[in-house]
Amino acid sequence: MYGKASAPEYRGPLGELSVNTSLEEVLAKAVEEMRLAEQGGKSLELAHAALAAAEASRRLGRVEEAEQAWHDSFRAAERAGDRGAMAWAVWSGGTLARQRGDLALARRRLAEAAELAEQGDDIVARGYSLAGLAETGRIQGDYEAVGRLHEQLLAEARRRGEARHTVWALEGIAQMHRNTGSFDTALAMFEEAAQIARDAGDDRGRAWALRGMADVRSAQGEPERALALLTEAELLCREVQLVGALAYNHKMRGNVLYRAGRYAQAEEVYRGALAEFRAMGEPRGEALSRLGLVKAEARQGRPAASTAADLDALERALGDIGLQRAGDMIAQARAELGVPAPDAVPAP
Repeated sequence: MYGKASAPEYRGPLGELSVNTSLEEVLAKAVEEMRLAEQGGKSLELAHAALAAAEASRRLGRVEEAEQAWHDSFRAAERAGDRGAMAWAVWSGGTLARQRGDLALARRRLAEAAELAEQGDDIVARGYSLAGLAETGRIQGDYEAVGRLHEQLLAEARRRGEARHTVWALEGIAQMHRNTGSFDTALAMFEEAAQIARDAGDDRGRAWALRGMADVRSAQGEPERALALLTEAELLCREVQLVGALAYNHKMRGNVLYRAGRYAQAEEVYRGALAEFRAMGEPRGEALSRLGLVKAEARQGRPAASTAADLDALERALGDIGLQRAGDMIAQARAELGVPAPDAVPAP
């Protein structure tokens, strides 16, 4: 049995906020609490408030403000001598590094956060840090290394009845199944995650689960059902102001339209998603949107030489981010579009 989803990253005076509180509201309250804590010389309260400001800013796509806020949180926690609060700050910094496409830095920060959490005896911060490490590895494509960690964290979350972490772990494992072709297993796990999130009042988790369901439905040849799921997810994203999740939702809509052969519509949606990712400084989403855009344009008669040059550049960009499957992804696109690899020699 799962309880209502909680937001442990909102701490101290902000602990009353829910996972679905609008991010602008979280940010406004966090800034006010930071002001009061500074006036009162209360370092731990300042650390808590700055953490909430960092997370709200990150999720709103305001990456520079998020960077400053998590550093402020860490310095205040350090002054207070609270290793648990230090762990939460570094966790936020690691999550931000992942969002900004620096996966190696993300892993270092998240490992440091897990260690600080253990020293500070903060079980929840440690769980979030390990989850962050697992997610970073999954994004990189290191499924063998992080698959077991996902399963371990899922078992722990189920045992403690933590809805939000159960949803996160189910979605991560489902994504790995989807990427390796086990569509039925992936769909069942995404559906379970969506139901748990709905029952627990976790709009953020449900939005991501619906996106995953849409991806699988599309891959199974059900574009209209997939588009309906994405529309439902988009409404949730807008209600909570999940800028990053909304951009990935739009990128997935482009994927669904592309798979359905609706290339002009897909191109338009990919362009919109690309602009969203650029605005929030999210290089992985930007590169994936560019890939979709290149493919949609190629299907509409763009010269093969231009397509080939763009795919070469994208292979380098995705590799620089640290995605282990970048080469496979681009090779698949080349094969799909009939574009030779750079070193390929045409047959006589």
